[in-house]
Amino acid sequence: MSLSRLELDWLKQEAKDETELKNFIQRANVGEPIAKIIGHKGFWKGDFIVSEDVLDPRPDSETLIEAVLATFPNKNMPLRFLDLGTGSGCLIISLLQEYPNAHGVAIDVSQKALSIARQNAQDLPIDFIQADMRDLPKKLGKFDVVISNPPYIPHQDIETLDVAVKNYDPILALDGGEDGLDFYRALSQLTLTKNLFAEIGQGQEQSIIDIMQKQNWTYQKSWKDLGGITRVLYFKN
Repeated sequence: MSLSRLELDWLKQEAKDETELKNFIQRANVGEPIAKIIGHKGFWKGDFIVSEDVLDPRPDSETLIEAVLATFPNKNMPLRFLDLGTGSGCLIISLLQEYPNAHGVAIDVSQKALSIARQNAQDLPIDFIQADMRDLPKKLGKFDVVISNPPYIPHQDIETLDVAVKNYDPILALDGGEDGLDFYRALSQLTLTKNLFAEIGQGQEQSIIDIMQKQNWTYQKSWKDLGGITRVLYFKN
């Protein structure tokens, strides 16, 4: 692949010397994302450490931040957030920076991902817990808002993904099971909140609404990303 001028400029800014720059360019030319090469990426209003153990924060996921802000416009509310499948922590960290009186719990099955998220959180009031979102600890308590960007790629589609995704993002954060909806079935079983915001894949909207409604969740609203694709669904219970 060929690098854009902007991408080349990023690498030049990050490289310590010509040798490292050549290494960076070689890595980029075989499809490694720039963020993974330089070790950080901008998201919402911050800059986040990333590694091979977490998804690169994507502009599409900022739609979830916009959805929560639109639904809870009073930023002084002392909300309690739960982030299921936190990865780099970019979602819950961005929200707590918007809601200064809020607290959060972030869960991920990967201890390596949680290590990255902790570094990104710095001194924000977030508790990090290693757990599978399909088998949550019993004593988490209640939350005002649950957010999640779960794995939603159908298993058979993983190999068709762009090299930058399938080779450099963790499979745990991509593979949503045979139909891509396994984790939404888990979300539908949640009893920890009355407000759930979930990122979804293209074309999954109606299937996920059906799954949630079977468990007595009420579909409220959807938000589209910058590409015009429905990206976030909001449910109440």
